Amino acid sequence: MDVNAAVAAAAAIAGVCTGVIAMLAFRWSERDQKRPTRTSLHTDPVLPPGVDTVLSVLRSSAVVLDEADSVVKASSAAYALGLVRGGKLAVEPMLQMARDTRRDGEIRQVELDLPRRGTGRGDALAVSARVAPLGSRLVLLLVEDLTEARRIEAVRRDFVANVSHELKTPVGALSLLSEAVMDAADDPEAVERFAGRMQNEATRLTNLVQELIDLSRVQNDDPLEDAEPVRVDELVGEAIDRCRHQAGTKQITMAAGGTAELHVWGNRGQLAAALGNLVENAVNYSPARTRVGIAARRVTVPGGDLIEVAVTDQGIGISDKDKERIFERFYRVDPARSRATGGTGLGLAIVKHVAASHGGEVTVWSSEGQGSTFTLRLPEAAATRDRGAGNGLTADGAHQGARPDDTTAYEPIPAAPEVLP
Repeated sequence: MDVNAAVAAAAAIAGVCTGVIAMLAFRWSERDQKRPTRTSLHTDPVLPPGVDTVLSVLRSSAVVLDEADSVVKASSAAYALGLVRGGKLAVEPMLQMARDTRRDGEIRQVELDLPRRGTGRGDALAVSARVAPLGSRLVLLLVEDLTEARRIEAVRRDFVANVSHELKTPVGALSLLSEAVMDAADDPEAVERFAGRMQNEATRLTNLVQELIDLSRVQNDDPLEDAEPVRVDELVGEAIDRCRHQAGTKQITMAAGGTAELHVWGNRGQLAAALGNLVENAVNYSPARTRVGIAARRVTVPGGDLIEVAVTDQGIGISDKDKERIFERFYRVDPARSRATGGTGLGLAIVKHVAASHGGEVTVWSSEGQGSTFTLRLPEAAATRDRGAGNGLTADGAHQGARPDDTTAYEPIPAAPEVLP
């Protein structure tokens, strides 16, 4: 009996101890839950009423800092720019601005160039940062990305500088030639020679001004406002007629095929100008007694069919380093040849803008010494499509003139060519 009593007493004591421990743990848990934590100090309720809503609609990246320089609120754009990492503002100049503003209450603004993180690119991220006090404890930082605006401004400056240079050259030549004509008034042969050169410079100036107007138009206008189904064979015919004289002078043969019954959707004038520029370049950069081919076909891609129009020449070709820049405004692969042919360096830029504004693209295949092929891809006018006629496809869907090593390059189709002497 004594043993049983001792066991019962021990069990009773253990139960009392367990109850006491459980009660103490419960009280400790309640007190710990009521104690303010570091996280709870930086949640939305510490922001003044309405500030959270205002920050959510701002286009700028927004960061709110407390008196300990911890981030209370940050927009997703701030994280995307790499301004906030680990709950802290990661840009030291901005952090110093915030501390100075917290100390004296003055609004500060500065422009900074920040490195791009994780992209491996060398160019910097241009931002404008503005810091202002927000209540008595908080500081608001607004950051605006200026990178694209600076890029556009640089492009505009380069464009103005290039235009000024390109215009000054023929204008200066005309001025000098006019003086030469006056000095040679008694020499009919010299007058005739100088007058011919003046006519060439005037033509060059006229072409430059016209292409500047065309480039401005395709950049600012919406071609789909006046869009219509356009026959590809008509566009090719206009391009051939445009270059008929130059091709005949150099004894270049032009052949077209595969264009019947194909239609594209867009602005007829702009499409004719784009294709005409490609054919004109092919003629200008081809040696005498060679050939230029224009071929078209329909290709099926996800989202709808496209019409490909390829212009192939047997010219000097384009180097790999030049292929990356040939669609830039005023860029010339061979400046000396461009001056001789009257080229302005704007033709391919116009082609690129026309293709992009019509929902298409232009690509180039080229090998030095073997010629070039420029391929213009445009959406087909679906309402007029007719798969059964003149699409340049064989029974298995392959194009008759496709090169085996490059599907975007074509040889002129020999069937039903239009040959110019």
